[in-house]
Amino acid sequence: MDLATLKALKPTQYSEAADGYRSTSDMASTVKDRIENQTAVAMRNQLKGKAATTAVTQLGELSRNFHYIQTQCGLVSTALEAFSYEMEAAKRKLDTALENAKAANLTVNPDGSVTYPPGGQKGEDGKTPDGGTVSGLTDSTASAVGRQAANFDPNPHHRLAQDCADLIATALKEATEADEKWAPKLRALKADDDLTVSDADWADTKEDTTSVLKGANGYLDSFSEPPRNGTPEENAKWWGGLTEEQRAAYMAVHPDTIGWMDGLPAPVRDEANRTVLAEAHGVAQTELDSWIAKEPKPAYVEREIINAQTGERWIAKVPTDDWLAWESRRKELQHPLDGMQAIQDRFDATGTKGLPEAYLLGFSADGDGRAIIANGNPDTADHTAVYVPGTTADLGNIKGDIDRMVNVWKAAESKVDTESISTITWLGYDAPDSVAKDAPFEHYAYDGAPAFRNFMNGLDTSHAGGPSHTTVIAHSYGTTLVGAAAQTGRLNADDIIFAGSPGVKVSGADELDVPKGHVWNQEADGDVVPDIGRWGHGGDGFIIPSDPSFGANQMITDTEGHSDYWKAKKESLLYQALVVVGKGDDVPLKSPPNPWEHVK
Repeated sequence: MDLATLKALKPTQYSEAADGYRSTSDMASTVKDRIENQTAVAMRNQLKGKAATTAVTQLGELSRNFHYIQTQCGLVSTALEAFSYEMEAAKRKLDTALENAKAANLTVNPDGSVTYPPGGQKGEDGKTPDGGTVSGLTDSTASAVGRQAANFDPNPHHRLAQDCADLIATALKEATEADEKWAPKLRALKADDDLTVSDADWADTKEDTTSVLKGANGYLDSFSEPPRNGTPEENAKWWGGLTEEQRAAYMAVHPDTIGWMDGLPAPVRDEANRTVLAEAHGVAQTELDSWIAKEPKPAYVEREIINAQTGERWIAKVPTDDWLAWESRRKELQHPLDGMQAIQDRFDATGTKGLPEAYLLGFSADGDGRAIIANGNPDTADHTAVYVPGTTADLGNIKGDIDRMVNVWKAAESKVDTESISTITWLGYDAPDSVAKDAPFEHYAYDGAPAFRNFMNGLDTSHAGGPSHTTVIAHSYGTTLVGAAAQTGRLNADDIIFAGSPGVKVSGADELDVPKGHVWNQEADGDVVPDIGRWGHGGDGFIIPSDPSFGANQMITDTEGHSDYWKAKKESLLYQALVVVGKGDDVPLKSPPNPWEHVK
């Protein structure tokens, strides 16, 4: 970067270009949403057959292409804004130096050096101290030496010239560094010259996001940073204080942070998390494909099989130890992809039989994974239900938990006329992996309790209009987490429904931070988990929600086993739905046991 180039440069032009890319990003987002929530919905509901199925599939691909455009243009916009910000800072230094030089009658040369005229008091020889030319110094040690030398010069113009030259050199250095930093980053954001957005493209987008973030720290630091470990109210206040430009910048480079900020509007969190999901899917699929390419699938071997009773012999192909190890690793890599596909399938089901738009309120593929999926917008819902799954819940197994809340939404929606409903699957904690090895430990519940309380508070903070009637639904170990959350803080719920609970860390319904009479419980025939909880704590008995002394409303349950409480067309599901829509008085309850039943 030379002096003439920096003098002529107009940083605002790059900011204006950033505005253009941001507008393109917004346009792509709008088109994506229209395709997903209007065009594809209408086609799924009105057309049937192979041609319609193919068309809907192609619409899905088109929608994902627009999502890619939205994300990439958002990154380009942020990169240009950061470049403009850094060049503007350098340009201000140059302009200051030029103004100071002009005011002092100094001459700035094309190479950035500064010439100063003779001046100062005449010496013993009767001569005025000579003028001269100085070059700018940016090294701190050299600059200090230069200033000292100028101070010793009887010509006062020397020090002024040195200060101007140093400031010019600093401006040129900073401008050069900004140019050298952002030029390759912007080039890297150029998409491949084809019509396909692949998993590899999304994996590259994740790398692009990291790259832009590393370069844009100075720009991001120029406006308010999000509160560290902020409450939902603090998060909402921070977001509300940003300009649209600043929001777009944070969304572009911090989607993983924005997506988990309780208190922010559901559409904002959904937009951020869908980007994180797309990037994570690209990385995971690319890793799986790369591994399969490097590790070909081992072949079965032929072995003779003998029937011990008949002596019959035949040759069969059986897996080897190498094949079993290969398949185990493939399933491990495939597992999170199964969960991501389940989330995408729920997106794609929007509009089917009236199913509302889905909102991804939290997502992470790290560890066992996290996901929060809402059916309907909780910010505007009259009734909201939040479901907490239990042991073995993880990203790869999320489909069943999503389906349960879809069933609750359908059942609840059938019980209201004009009121709106949102049902949410909350996998926002590290659930135990094993009933035997992990579920007996309570730290999973207490570790996840703060995040659950923050989420519930966030729903209240972001809700528009009057408060929503909110129900917590918990299953298995999820009930333990909900109990721990109520035991250690405010739950912010109107009703609680437990299903298959092994215990909730408190001994009575009156300790659960909801109004009296608003704790509900279901225990199905053949569900052994409540008994494990009741008798698994030292053998002396432990009060659980299924016990009459606990004080919960014991709902009639017509399902069997531990996992069918949300089975479609069952009374167990219907009664949960009645509680969700505030009609708990219509739920039939079990009669309390007769204490004299076994007395002759």
